[in-house]
Amino acid sequence: MRHKFGITFFKMVKNKDKKEHDSFSEVENTLTKTEQLIEENQKTLTIVVGVIVAIVVAYLGFTRLYIHPRETDAQEQMFMAEQYFEKDSFNLAINGDGNYLGFLDIIDEYGMTDAGNLANYYTGISYLRLGEYDSAIDYLSSFDTEDLLLVPIVEGAKGDAYLELGETDKALAAYKKAFKSTENELTSPVYMMKAANLMESEGQLSDALKLYQDIKENYPSSAEGRNVAKYIARVEIKQSK
Repeated sequence: MRHKFGITFFKMVKNKDKKEHDSFSEVENTLTKTEQLIEENQKTLTIVVGVIVAIVVAYLGFTRLYIHPRETDAQEQMFMAEQYFEKDSFNLAINGDGNYLGFLDIIDEYGMTDAGNLANYYTGISYLRLGEYDSAIDYLSSFDTEDLLLVPIVEGAKGDAYLELGETDKALAAYKKAFKSTENELTSPVYMMKAANLMESEGQLSDALKLYQDIKENYPSSAEGRNVAKYIARVEIKQSK
């Protein structure tokens, strides 16, 4: 019995050793094939690595030697346009005054810079104030930002422009995006109120009432929260008729 067990155990050990040997052989074969592949394609790999390095170096050089200096120039050139914007002189802000560049000039000459990108925002808001709603939407849509306050403001401004153009579905979608993108005391109740007002005017009373109640519950200290009770009462009267 012991002899039989010994034979069985010996076979198990032998099989295990064989499996391990086979596994090592497979690894060695894989490594050998990989080495052969690298050797066969060494020239191609060298070219690929060289191209990647060249792209990285070119990008860093382009950014440091071209973009950064132009960023500084763009910010200096845009200073007066921003001053006109703050004074509500929107035509001068957009087109310049003959001595200083306007936002459109900044976009054309410094479009790749952060200042050029920001000029899209200023231009869009300026056109909105001037009643040129299609242009406002175009430039606001060209503005790229992840700023937690600017994102809802941009979407809300687009909503205002769509509403003026009579495109109520797009206006409502923009208002919803505005208050859902970033929840905060400053912008959320403003665009929730605009969305609720639009829903109410479109006969979407249940949805409007829910938004009004959300404002009352979540933003009671805001200007909209302090005045929302009358809107809730108005919708409830409409629903009871």
